[in-house]
Amino acid sequence: MATEKQFPMTAAGKQKLEDELDFLKTIKRKEVVERIKIARDFGDLSENAEYDSAKEDQAFVEGRISTLESMIRNAVIINENESNKDMVRLGTTVTFVEVPDGDEESYTIVGSAEADPLEGRISNDSPIAKSMIGRTVGEIVKVLTPGGEMEIKIVSIT
Repeated sequence: MATEKQFPMTAAGKQKLEDELDFLKTIKRKEVVERIKIARDFGDLSENAEYDSAKEDQAFVEGRISTLESMIRNAVIINENESNKDMVRLGTTVTFVEVPDGDEESYTIVGSAEADPLEGRISNDSPIAKSMIGRTVGEIVKVLTPGGEMEIKIVSIT
């Protein structure tokens, strides 16, 4: 049997997934079932757009529930408070600049389940994070991105 993929995340990230799962199971699932029931009353299901739409929503909700259950079951909680801030790793916030003259940027390295670049959280699977993990302050790192290669200098790790 194949080993399931592990999902590194913070305790807060796991709680957010658990809250979403609870919402889907207790509220959204019931809403979709009710929509299907109402759409069935419209008659011929072969040309019933409301029924088709409700069934598509049901498939999406059930798929998301399955995904969330797997992510929660295989969650690996990362310790954000570990005192070793000498090296970039999951849970650290890294400030860096693009060499030679880029602006400073800061991101927290998180698991893919929590990634949200607009909120300052990038996945450990992203090209920038992969390049920085294991590195220290002052190091210049080459990053291979879809747009080409760039160099960044790590300014701080918190």
